[in-house]
Amino acid sequence: RNDDESIKVIHRAIEIGMFFLDTADVYGIGHNEQLVGRAIRDRRNKVVLATKFGNVRNAEGAWLGVNGRPEYILKACDSSLQRLGVNHIDLYYQHRVDTEIPIEETIGAMKQLVEQGKIRHIGMSEAAPETLRRAHKVHPITALQTEYSLWTRDPEVDGVLAACRELGIGFVAYSPLGRGFLTGRFKSTDDLPSDDYRKRYPRFEGENFEKNRRITDVIEQMARQRKCKASQLALAWVLAQGEQIVPIPGTKRLTYLEENAAAAEIKLTGEEVRRLSEAIPPGATAGARYTEEAMKRVHL
Repeated sequence: RNDDESIKVIHRAIEIGMFFLDTADVYGIGHNEQLVGRAIRDRRNKVVLATKFGNVRNAEGAWLGVNGRPEYILKACDSSLQRLGVNHIDLYYQHRVDTEIPIEETIGAMKQLVEQGKIRHIGMSEAAPETLRRAHKVHPITALQTEYSLWTRDPEVDGVLAACRELGIGFVAYSPLGRGFLTGRFKSTDDLPSDDYRKRYPRFEGENFEKNRRITDVIEQMARQRKCKASQLALAWVLAQGEQIVPIPGTKRLTYLEENAAAAEIKLTGEEVRRLSEAIPPGATAGARYTEEAMKRVHL
């Protein structure tokens, strides 16, 4: 873990105009919030800060479940504020929907946080259209965060994107580079470090990996024609899907940060967007996004 390097990446991101920072209390079991807090200490007014609650792990990182109970949310928010070293969070997400608690109760508690000035806006992550609509009636939802990229086009077919457009909710696309797969850097599973968490995901396993390489072939071919990186083309495609869509590619390295930022300058033509969309249609990717257990916590 090289915190100094990570802080340099955050500082450079702000410098080049990437001011939307996304973290969560569960990343590094609180460590990532502390890191982001250190990085923005002297530049809080230059960033839009987002964090999340609800995915609960113990100090060792073992999974404990999803918690959307009002009393838990109020405590979780105070803990995040403390770790971040700030007096308010710009966008506070429910990380996963708690099916044991009516969504109205969860959003009601978040509304209370808005009224107290501890958070400015309410967000949700991996929520189904109907859940989103119910939540929006309690308090306006500013953003919905869901995985979206050329290899995860589910939001186009499951009604999530349509619901966001209908309700005027911003759409935050996480893993817009398919957890790094769409960069074309991984030619075989051997290219992943032995302890890499991605090795547990179905899309990165054996036969699925080989099939999914065809997707990157398509992207790399067009990237060569456009004289840009495959990662930049994949991000440009997400950006071309609508003004309310904001991709949040993660990186620990300055080089990739600069490359990702430059993707905003690539304007794809309608024909190029169509060609990519047709070459990699919804459902083209082999394997589920997460393990079977983790898939039970999405789209609720």
